[in-house]
Amino acid sequence: MGSQTDHTDSTAQPEPSAALAETSAPLSANAPDAAERAQPVATLAAAEIEAVVGGYHGAPYDVLGPHNIVFDGEAMLAVRVFRPLDAGVDVLDVERGKRTPMQQVHAGGFFEALFPTRDTPFVYRLILMGGDGAEYELEDPYRFPFILSEFDLYLHGEGNFIEGYEKMGAHLTTVDGVNGVHFAVWAPNAQRVGVVGPFNAWDNRVNVMQRRSDGGVWETFIPSLPQGTHYKYAIRSRALGYEVDKADPYGAYFEVRPTTDSRVWDITTYTWNDQAWMENRAAHQSVNKPLNIYEVHLGSWRRGEGDSFLNYRDLAHQMVDYVREMGYTHIELLPITEHPFDGSWGYQVTGYFAPTSRFGSPDDFMYFVDYCHQHGIGILLDWVPAHFPRDAHGLAFFDGTHLYEHSDPRQGEHRDWGTKIFNFGRNEVSNFLLSNAVFWLKQYHLDGLRVDAVASMLYLDYSREPGEWVPNKYGGRENLEAIDFLRRFNELVHEYAPGAITVAEESTSWPMVTRPTYMGGLGFDYKWNMGWMHDTLSYMQKDPVFRRYHQNEITFSLIYAFHENFILPFSHDEVVHLKKSMLDKMPGDVWQKYANLRALYAYMIGHPGKKLLFMGSEFGQWSEWSEARSLDWHLLQWEDHQHLQRFVRDLNHLYLHEKALFEIDTSWEGFQWIDFTDAEQSVLSFQRRAKEPSEMLVFVCNLTPVVRESYRVGLPIDGVYQEVINSDWEIYGGSGVANPNLISAEALPWQNCRFSAPVRLPPLGVFILKPASSTSE
Repeated sequence: MGSQTDHTDSTAQPEPSAALAETSAPLSANAPDAAERAQPVATLAAAEIEAVVGGYHGAPYDVLGPHNIVFDGEAMLAVRVFRPLDAGVDVLDVERGKRTPMQQVHAGGFFEALFPTRDTPFVYRLILMGGDGAEYELEDPYRFPFILSEFDLYLHGEGNFIEGYEKMGAHLTTVDGVNGVHFAVWAPNAQRVGVVGPFNAWDNRVNVMQRRSDGGVWETFIPSLPQGTHYKYAIRSRALGYEVDKADPYGAYFEVRPTTDSRVWDITTYTWNDQAWMENRAAHQSVNKPLNIYEVHLGSWRRGEGDSFLNYRDLAHQMVDYVREMGYTHIELLPITEHPFDGSWGYQVTGYFAPTSRFGSPDDFMYFVDYCHQHGIGILLDWVPAHFPRDAHGLAFFDGTHLYEHSDPRQGEHRDWGTKIFNFGRNEVSNFLLSNAVFWLKQYHLDGLRVDAVASMLYLDYSREPGEWVPNKYGGRENLEAIDFLRRFNELVHEYAPGAITVAEESTSWPMVTRPTYMGGLGFDYKWNMGWMHDTLSYMQKDPVFRRYHQNEITFSLIYAFHENFILPFSHDEVVHLKKSMLDKMPGDVWQKYANLRALYAYMIGHPGKKLLFMGSEFGQWSEWSEARSLDWHLLQWEDHQHLQRFVRDLNHLYLHEKALFEIDTSWEGFQWIDFTDAEQSVLSFQRRAKEPSEMLVFVCNLTPVVRESYRVGLPIDGVYQEVINSDWEIYGGSGVANPNLISAEALPWQNCRFSAPVRLPPLGVFILKPASSTSE
């Protein structure tokens, strides 16, 4: 059966007493006399009734509600209800205004009424006789048709129900003119699934769902439930009678932890005002445009009064102003999908379709994204399809079986993280995740997804010893199902959300991560350059006196810099677990730490690849990051931190405006070494190129604390050069070793360049030269 549906904007949360019946007005004046109530005669087998009363009937729509029957050789209509807390029930024929008493055919609360003169279902309501003596009027959930079509169920089982989030889960809707909530959940190994909440006193027998197909999708419609209603799915498994209450896998909103209820919420009513951004997003995010990402954990970026979390709307106004001033193009959010444990940083997800309620409602998060877009800031989300936690209310052991995860612990457990691994080879599981990816991009207008822990998905032996993993069908260690999943994920993202980008956190040398799937690649737009991050930090953390022996660490990345489309990440992972903050990683005294960090950031801006920096690193947080407290913004009362923040700001704005730093970012045409052989003095020089030769830049890096006068540097073109930024300028806290305002190239070939000039190398400093004018190539 099917029905046309539309959304309602109901907002009030019912009190438990009101939730048990739609109206509380006594109806005793219209009640029939007790004599009218006939003696019970059941038209059903006792076993059917016992199954309903006992809460283990898996097909309640076959029993409850209106049914055409033949009784005592006569065709008639029967209406049956299960109301365990009510003393009596009448059927009110809405069209005729007639009340018919129902017979209680089981002491547990099973009622039935027969209508010999009716042969088709009619519109009726139930009048309940409560234990308090009053009467209440209520819609019968089991008189309404199903919403999911056979085609929907087919697509779900096939794994192609990509926009299934529009029907799975809980949705405010209208069926046959009655407002309510449609529920749908996948639990193929359940014997019974009931929707429970304050509206039925959490009784798992009252609103039992109907199993719609062999694929195991259950659905029901419950009239009169408003927005904000708390609910869960009460699952009784076929496996040994295992029972558990589960949150909704497709739930749009959750109660604030530590409680775990799902909440009904209509996410279709928000009015977006970011049309200009969305129309031009593809151009903003193309590979030849700047991409400078500020990585943020919303719960600890800044706190409110009493160390409380800020609301999404407050965060929008405060963060956007700061991010724009600092010169970032995008904010990347550590997972804001609902999670029960703050210490997981959001990476152990129980609500894949819900922004965490810690910071407000779904509409508040939409406002956050909308406001960012209106001010030219893109939003990326850290997305976690690799694993999920064991929490009892979550996906683990969902219907009494290993439904979303592999049953074999050699395939289904991440021992490092104590989490479960998705079974990517199961159609419904991959569909759940693919639908989730499309959901965030379409429903919340996000501009891209950074996929967490891709390496753990690609390899069956990831972090496992021999004998602890199961080879693929060819005997290899590659996870073929996960590879197929990632390729399809990227294809669908680019199909359903044109202009959105995908980023892989992939830490191995897996080939062609950012090449199209039709070429055999995984299809991502970008890959985090973990090798560059590791080698560069290893080099910079060494005392400068020893750097001469490790020049290869700072230059090796250029061997593979254009094998993929890279993002250079200094992420949250580098400032936790005793790794120290970015500032505290640097060697030397306090002045040298700041100088080293400024040099590192300048080198990062010059290196091919898009940029990412974790919050707090831009102003020199001394302590490691903790999710439990705000960043140390008070440090900005000190000049050293102000200077570093100003340097990062100026460096970012330089990056945004100099085409040489982003226009040709993925091929050798945009980069050329000038000299990387002076390991003895730890000096590097290179040029970045744009399509227009005159817009090129020259980077010179002196990674020792020794000032070097008249150090000759090769220059690609003739003319006059200007020092556009110098990490040692006094305004940035440096010592002030700078070059003249204008540097003239000399016709002296040097370092494979036709021209050169003597320059001053600041201690632990990087400066950038730009042609002020040129006369010849």
